[in-house]
Amino acid sequence: MQRATRRPLRLEWRSVRFFLLLALTGLLLGLCGLPLGWSALTPIPLACALWLMAGGALPGDVSGQITGSRTRATGRREVAARTFCLMSFYFAAQLWWLTRFMADLSGLPWGGVLVLPLFVLEGLFWAVMAWLVTWPLHSVHARVWALASGWVLLEWLRTLGPLAFPWSDLGYTLLPTPVVQTADLWGVRGLSLLVAFTAASLVSLTLRRYAAPLAALLLWAGGWAYGSTRSSAEGPQGRALLIRSQFDSFGRASGQLTAEAQVQRLTALSRARQAGELVIWSETAIQNQSDLNRVPAPGIYGVYRYPDNSAVSWDGNRQGPVVYDKLKPVPMGEYFPFEEGALRPLWTRVFALLGFRFDPPPIGQSTRPLELYGAMYGTYICYDSIFSWIPRQMVRGGAQVLVNISNDGWYKGWGVRQHFQMGRMRAIETRRWVIRSVNEGVAAVVDDLGRPVSVLTQGEGVLHARYRLLSGRSVYVQLGEWPALALAALMFVPAWRTERHSRRRKLWD
Repeated sequence: MQRATRRPLRLEWRSVRFFLLLALTGLLLGLCGLPLGWSALTPIPLACALWLMAGGALPGDVSGQITGSRTRATGRREVAARTFCLMSFYFAAQLWWLTRFMADLSGLPWGGVLVLPLFVLEGLFWAVMAWLVTWPLHSVHARVWALASGWVLLEWLRTLGPLAFPWSDLGYTLLPTPVVQTADLWGVRGLSLLVAFTAASLVSLTLRRYAAPLAALLLWAGGWAYGSTRSSAEGPQGRALLIRSQFDSFGRASGQLTAEAQVQRLTALSRARQAGELVIWSETAIQNQSDLNRVPAPGIYGVYRYPDNSAVSWDGNRQGPVVYDKLKPVPMGEYFPFEEGALRPLWTRVFALLGFRFDPPPIGQSTRPLELYGAMYGTYICYDSIFSWIPRQMVRGGAQVLVNISNDGWYKGWGVRQHFQMGRMRAIETRRWVIRSVNEGVAAVVDDLGRPVSVLTQGEGVLHARYRLLSGRSVYVQLGEWPALALAALMFVPAWRTERHSRRRKLWD
């Protein structure tokens, strides 16, 4: 009788310990994904995460699971539950800066809790993926390969639709290494594939199978050699004045900061312009299109042409023939479900309570570059920079340099750095220089190897940008995501082979 009363307590404590293990693994994996020098170590915690998500047991676990080729996973529901827990904590680590943003937006000291449903939602996406890809599989090691494949495919799916949110992709963790230069072959999705493949290969070492780890090692060696031999391309030099301003984004949105004050301050900063330099102002720097007649020099300007969030070129006399409208509004920030339909009264009421006017901008349709004095500027706005396909289409349309105008005053803490790091990847994928003019955030010149040439991260100021106008198309610009997605799908092959081997071993046993 005494044993019967103690056993549930031991099982409960084991469950608590395992929950803590999942949470800590998710947090560690999320921290490795932050833009730090050691982020390239991500395959190691990812290997642990995949093993736990797949239903694997720890060495010495008394739950009855067996290590080796005969390891059998728990049910798919538990796989989904483990994945949900681990990935919710992963995104909590990656996006914790949003809690500060939400507190500032709401004006409530506890406002940060309003962002917690986002962590849960992202965890649910990964849980559904885990439930689907492990459907025909029972071996833990087979499920590890399936989860690695599903991870990369889900990253791609997160770039699609009006609520797309491709933040925290694995590929960005390779930025500190020369291997990142292979992004011009297969994009950030290919880099995510390399990280996921390496992690699954590390797990396969527990079966004393060395083919996959050897293939991963060769890929890393080849990528390292390729990246180490890349050099910046030559081309005509461009000149521009980039500005970093420091306006209160919340005050501007609520009407406490006037557009006139912003224009006057930007004009004062633009007096540092040198001969031959274009002037580039950040996102929504100008309130009305008529204000273009007041800008200090030819250049590219962010214009809030109600209700559009746009970028325009100005040659000193007139606006260019092409206007770029922001293609990817921020989900739940600039775009809201059914905002033009049944839920519009609800969103209007919510915004009124927060002190803002509900004016969601329309979604742009064109990726045509802006033309100025015969050069083609692939100009995109803020959140657009985390979508590889937007700069890719601009380069296919003739863009010789990429221009990212942004208002990073909405980002906090790590979010500012993450946004900049993702922008660096666009330079590598397309082999174009990237220049950034921002409010808050990181104003920068990034070369076609993704290396920051000059940056301004604090205070108001200017950068005298010198960049190259380049032509040609990288393999990634030509082919896009399909090579990486096809290779990701092929990771189901070792999953099936491992599953079949496991079933044969079971029959023999």
